[in-house]
Amino acid sequence: MSEIDVAAIGEDVPLLEGIRTTRAIRRLRSDPVPRALIRKVCEAGTFAPSGGNRQPWTFVAVTEPERRAFVAERYRRAFAAYIAPALEAAQDPAFPARKRRNVRAALHLAEHLHEAPVHLFVAGWLRRGEPQLQALFPCVQNVLLACRAVGLGASLTTVHRAFGDEIDAFLGLPPDRPTCALLPIGWPLGRYGRPPRRPVDECLHWERFGDAC
Repeated sequence: MSEIDVAAIGEDVPLLEGIRTTRAIRRLRSDPVPRALIRKVCEAGTFAPSGGNRQPWTFVAVTEPERRAFVAERYRRAFAAYIAPALEAAQDPAFPARKRRNVRAALHLAEHLHEAPVHLFVAGWLRRGEPQLQALFPCVQNVLLACRAVGLGASLTTVHRAFGDEIDAFLGLPPDRPTCALLPIGWPLGRYGRPPRRPVDECLHWERFGDAC
C-alpha cells in the first residue's frame, strides 16, 4: 500500500455513518498492517479535545511477535479472572444470546491476542497525580473511528491494567506516563455494522430526568 493510497483511504467515510457503524471488532487476521495506516489512525487521536490543549497522549505500537506474546500472556491471565463471572452466568439457558456472543468474542480475543498484528497502547502523563482520562478516552474513540474509516478492525480493552506497571515498564514508559488503554488492531475477520442500541428517546430527557418529549 503506497503512501498515496494511505493518504486517501478512509477520507470519504461520512462522519455519522462511521460513528453508527463502529463496533468492537475482536476477530482479527494476523496479516501485517502498514505502519503508515497506524500512524494515520494515531494522528486522528491527536485531534481529540484536551483541557488547556495539553495533549497528554502517547502511543506505543507493539508489532514484533515476541513482544506481542509477552503482552498476550499477561492479558490472558488477567482476563481469566475478569471473565469468570460471565462464564458462570452463561451456563444458565436464560442467559441472553447477544451477551453469549459478546462473551465468545471476548474469549476469542484473549486466546488470539498474540496474533493481532498491532497492539496499540494509549498512555498519558499524569496531572496532579491522576491520569487525564477526560482527554485520553476521547483520543481513543478518535482512533477507533479512524480504524473504522480505513477498514481496520479494533476494540478497546483495559484488562492489561491488571499488569499495568509491568507492561508499562516493558513498553519503556516512565511511571508518570501510564497506559490507560490497549487497542488490538488488524484486518477484520468480521465486518463493521450497526450494533444493537436502545432508541435514543429511551435515553434522552428534557429539562429533568423522567420528562420526555
